[in-house]
Amino acid sequence: MVVSTSTQSQSQNTQALKKVWQNLNVESCPYHYNFHMHTIYSDGRLLPQTLMEQAVTIGLKGLAITDHHSINGYQVAQKWIEETRQHYPKANFPHLWTGIEITSNLLDTEVHLLGYGFNAEHPLMQPYLQGYSPQGYLAKADQVIKAFHQAGGLAVLAHPVRYNRSATDLIQAAADLGIDGVEAYYAYGNPKPWQPSPKQMEKVLTLSEVYGLFKTCGTDTHGLSLLQRI
Repeated sequence: MVVSTSTQSQSQNTQALKKVWQNLNVESCPYHYNFHMHTIYSDGRLLPQTLMEQAVTIGLKGLAITDHHSINGYQVAQKWIEETRQHYPKANFPHLWTGIEITSNLLDTEVHLLGYGFNAEHPLMQPYLQGYSPQGYLAKADQVIKAFHQAGGLAVLAHPVRYNRSATDLIQAAADLGIDGVEAYYAYGNPKPWQPSPKQMEKVLTLSEVYGLFKTCGTDTHGLSLLQRI
């Protein structure tokens, strides 16, 4: 699927993304920004077109589709934006960055690393776009982070308090490997309505300050609504 050069440039604009992340707060998600969501191209239920329609209706300013080991959903969504803009040139569309979620190994623990703003055509990214979890050295967190960075992107540790190892250990280790951010605003336990879990959020926010990391937010949508995880 061909995406225009100007669209690719916007989707890889990490400077704009950093500015957004610098100003995120507890109120940012899910009505202003959302950097964690899935489509039918991994383990989600939403068509990318439907996802974008919801994003426009909600009034999102920016987002990233983070399917597991695939950018197919992102590509369909970008194509939808381009085609819809031709019919509605004055309409406001959210900024869509490239995104992906990769299963990785950190401190002998399975974790999920989110990548944003990368060039999907970069050679180091190719092993991670095949629709399945990487194996061996490709699954090591340092290799995944390296791939994101070499491809011009940013790396984030997803939902740091969901793993079998403490967030304190994992965030320190990820920071040592050069990770850029942590998913601080996340709803553990799928509350309704969606809202970041206070205790976990405060812990991650504190650690992000200690290691100088960006704070991101996302609903981790797998169901049919961007305002809920499931």
